[in-house]
Amino acid sequence: MEIVIFGLSVSSSWGNGHATIWRGLLKALARQGHRITFFEQDVPYYANHRDLPYSGSFDIVLYRSWDEVCPAAEEAVNRSGCSIVTSYCPNVEEVTSAVVNSRSRTKIYYDLDTPVTLERLQRGEKVEYLPRCGLDPFDLVLSYTGGQALKELRLRLGARCVIPLYGSVDPEIHRPVAKCAEYEADLSYLGTYAADRQGQLDQLLLEPARHLPEKRFLIAGALYPQDFPWRENIRFFPHIPPPLHSAFYSSSRLTLNVTRAAMAQLGYCPSGRLFEAAACGVPIVSDYWEGLGRFFEPGREIHIVANSDEMEAALRLPLGVLARYRERAMLRVMQEHTAEHRAREFLRMIA
Repeated sequence: MEIVIFGLSVSSSWGNGHATIWRGLLKALARQGHRITFFEQDVPYYANHRDLPYSGSFDIVLYRSWDEVCPAAEEAVNRSGCSIVTSYCPNVEEVTSAVVNSRSRTKIYYDLDTPVTLERLQRGEKVEYLPRCGLDPFDLVLSYTGGQALKELRLRLGARCVIPLYGSVDPEIHRPVAKCAEYEADLSYLGTYAADRQGQLDQLLLEPARHLPEKRFLIAGALYPQDFPWRENIRFFPHIPPPLHSAFYSSSRLTLNVTRAAMAQLGYCPSGRLFEAAACGVPIVSDYWEGLGRFFEPGREIHIVANSDEMEAALRLPLGVLARYRERAMLRVMQEHTAEHRAREFLRMIA
């Protein structure tokens, strides 16, 4: 089957969670014989930070304006078996028109940012990546978030058929490797800065760092403000390319997952970092949200903390306890949450 996708970015993972998800999923689909073309607008930010480690599995079409690429895009969509428009896709009106009016057999909208979408709609904001016609014209709407969010997409946006397609991990990229001295830490955190995560990050990393000056902490991610309250025992990396994520995670005694407020409120919205960390064999500590047990069993495969005291207690857990968390989480992700699993789910949804 020929699959055509119009999305935010697959060439650069800087400041967005889309690229890593797409890379694993598209590589898995290509291994099953499908041909994929990803249309990405060529914007300076991503152009300056491209970190795609491979591209032979799928084609990327970079374009400066819709007028420039429209003829090639319409031709690709018309011969495709499946065409997909994603959240944060530029030129969403023109792209949606090209897709829904095409001869493509299955027309899909994939919201990889459902909690943000629904939160902005609730506040009465215009969501620039949603087509004015809503989601009714699409044969299928995929959501990165399950649970109540599926009902909300039907009620608020007219989606006729909504199915969750969660994140995943590519075990060829994310796997246990030797420790790297540069990334060694008692607790690491990998994530783009977000204001609605800051309260939790204060509680679960910054406060423990203040109380435990002998411990080593590590934060990596884009968009952190200049006035961020760093401490001497916290190291910072503005970006770690996906090929180095394995070294990052494998060098940590523990790694932290912090859920954005909108995601935690809806539930059933696992960060791709959870799957990546588990595949790399690092014990994970996380805040709790509804539906977490659908992906990892709390208290057995993932350690839950709610405040700085519980986080500090987690940092004192014996190595044997941490090893059991690590082994169980890695087994779970390899059995249920790889890109190969999601690719098969995706193809079943289309069928």
